[in-house]
Amino acid sequence: MRTVKIYDTTLRDGSQGEGIAYSVQDKIRICQKLADFGIPYIEGGWPSNPKDAQFFAKMARARLKNSVLVAFGSTRRAGTAAAKDRNLQELLSSRAKTVTIFGKTSLLHVKEVLKTTPQENLKMIEDSVRFLARNEVEVFYDAEHFFDGYSLDPAYALRTLQAAEQAGARYIILCDTNGGALPADVSRVIKTIRARFKAPVGIHCHNDSGLGIANSLAAVEAGASMVQGTINGYGERCGNADLIPIIANLKIKMNVDCISDEALARLTEVSYFVSEISNMRHMPNQPYTGDSAFAHKGGVHINAVMKTTRSYEHIDPELVGNKRRILVSELGGKSGIMTMAKSMDLDLSKNDPKTQKAHELLQKMEARGYHFEAAEASFELVLKKALSSVSEYFKLDSFRVVVNKDGNKKVSTEAIIKIRIKNQLEHTAADGDGPVNALDSALRKALSHYYPQLNEMQLSDFKVRVLDEKAGTAARVRVLIQSQDDRDTWSTMGVSENIIEASWQALIDSFEYKLMKDRIR
Repeated sequence: MRTVKIYDTTLRDGSQGEGIAYSVQDKIRICQKLADFGIPYIEGGWPSNPKDAQFFAKMARARLKNSVLVAFGSTRRAGTAAAKDRNLQELLSSRAKTVTIFGKTSLLHVKEVLKTTPQENLKMIEDSVRFLARNEVEVFYDAEHFFDGYSLDPAYALRTLQAAEQAGARYIILCDTNGGALPADVSRVIKTIRARFKAPVGIHCHNDSGLGIANSLAAVEAGASMVQGTINGYGERCGNADLIPIIANLKIKMNVDCISDEALARLTEVSYFVSEISNMRHMPNQPYTGDSAFAHKGGVHINAVMKTTRSYEHIDPELVGNKRRILVSELGGKSGIMTMAKSMDLDLSKNDPKTQKAHELLQKMEARGYHFEAAEASFELVLKKALSSVSEYFKLDSFRVVVNKDGNKKVSTEAIIKIRIKNQLEHTAADGDGPVNALDSALRKALSHYYPQLNEMQLSDFKVRVLDEKAGTAARVRVLIQSQDDRDTWSTMGVSENIIEASWQALIDSFEYKLMKDRIR
């Protein structure tokens, strides 16, 4: 089996993505996660940056299992000796055993950006690589803008690679920095470079044409033995080549060894971990690892998948640590309800009157604006209540929410609740940062004595969607609340013309689901 090295640049290229800002501790956590996962090379950033210098200082005392930490920088400045160049000195000070430096390939950048001569640029590349190599550092050379430079002047582009190789570069990485190359062009150029150079070739693609993954795989097919990219495709502009589907495609589809089988089963876990630390929403349609990657909604699809999963799934989701989801909707028909009921330990058959009753109820609720594939906890409650298989934990008498704004002073909110629990009337009130927070606090105050398990849960997300924009402020809204405890995460939903009422529906579903899943009677 052929082997390809994976080189992760999430901590450097990924951090340049809009909305991402890693602290030193964030970088350490991601680095350790990727090392445990088995990524061979993890690029830590620029040691010339104070934050990254602090990161390298802390990581110098750490031991990374199966991984090498890489420092990143540029070639020496024009007119400066390599030994006196501050950037190169700081690369050595990082104590990284492997260093990646980039240099200019394109004459456009040499003349218009660096404002130097083509010959001086070649010396900059050669001097920098040789200086680092003589200091017993493994040097990878990133040929920046290579495909654009090769298109502009092939002979000069090849001379830049020759300068790096002769000076001691261990790997030569061809970079599609602008992200505009096409797979056929990448494949053709990779084959040309492999025929002319002894050093192994790597690929580094950006995704500006939506082809970062395709170009990376085309490069591997043409003989590249290293792929650079970021987890979840984070990066500047449209992002970098996404290592998540790249790893899965190499391992599963192309029979290329790049990660262990055990690590592959953690691919979804790693994808979610990095999105969480990056404070970025994990995309539901992320290939292989997204929530929707193996989700089935249409009735025809569900019916077929129940008979043979291969009918609408290109791989077994468990190979990458994901799972199959059968979405409940009016499009799914009775097959979806039966599948969901089975997962809830409810025995329903297609001809069972209870199945028809549940299907009709579902259609009515979705006509009102419910969207159960995003709120499976609410659906489970609806189904079990319809089948009388869940307890009534509490019953609302009334609630009132008061919002007060006095001049320029801070807005205050108070919620007052009357609720019946086990034939006892509880009358509580609580302040909050807003109406939903106040209702949440008042409800907890009323229920905590009877159900202390509720202290284990918390609300982790709150979303509001307007269902009929033309209705303006009178529009019906859909509220989605995500809750979690130390074991699970679940989502609930409410729909109403009144945003407070919709929020209340989603809120009580969240509380009831927690009690139901904990088997509280």
